[in-house]
Amino acid sequence: MAGVSHVLILSLGNPGAYINTLHSAGHIALEALRRELALPPFAKSRALGGKTALTTTTTGPVTTIKGGSVARYTMMQSPTLMNVSGPWVARVWRDALKTQSSGGSGSTSTSSDSESRVAAGAAAGTNVEQLGLILVHDDLEEAMGVLKTRPWTSSHRGHNGLKSTNASLLRNEFPNARWARLSVGIGRPDVRDKSSVADFVLRQMTADERAALENGLGAGLLATVQKIQDQWAAGQEAGDSPPKPSKPPKQRKPQLQTRPA
Repeated sequence: MAGVSHVLILSLGNPGAYINTLHSAGHIALEALRRELALPPFAKSRALGGKTALTTTTTGPVTTIKGGSVARYTMMQSPTLMNVSGPWVARVWRDALKTQSSGGSGSTSTSSDSESRVAAGAAAGTNVEQLGLILVHDDLEEAMGVLKTRPWTSSHRGHNGLKSTNASLLRNEFPNARWARLSVGIGRPDVRDKSSVADFVLRQMTADERAALENGLGAGLLATVQKIQDQWAAGQEAGDSPPKPSKPPKQRKPQLQTRPA
């Protein structure tokens, strides 16, 4: 099976005063990946998604790793609040699918959401497998800087950005789509009640935490994107392989008791 020709890589986070918080680790990771791929700097654009977002894209295919996958890349940082990022993610996907179908350059879309949905649906039959989507987000369940890929349909584990995306971009609408989730570990507070967790993800990053994400993730992110593309090309669902269940201990066969003569 052929690989994708265009990969959308979208990061989830919060804008404004919350841009430097742990919940926006996906945005920091995307900047590290941009530098690793030597893409142009992020610039404001409304070409996809209907909202002004920081965006960068390649003009043609790029080899991610020597001898590896080749694709065109478009990276975008979500301009919305984390908890309501789903509609924007879904709009970006549909706009990109429509653009790919028409062979356009990604000019600003003026169609309504319903028109975009119809256009994307019409294109899905022939073009959906050529467009990949990778969603980059923070992960409370992993230590700072640990990267994980998970199938799109795996549990959101309480992440409100993923909840919003799952509600807005439905798998059964695009059953053959190449989608994946790439999480960036931010650690977790010792106290795990809802209020403590909210305070933790919305606190400002320390200088050391930001440096760990900005300077330590580039190569790992690039290798992870490569792995996702290779899995798509092999016709597999992108995501880390789950651990194999341990085999139960072998049970000894009971010895037959013979009756005395």
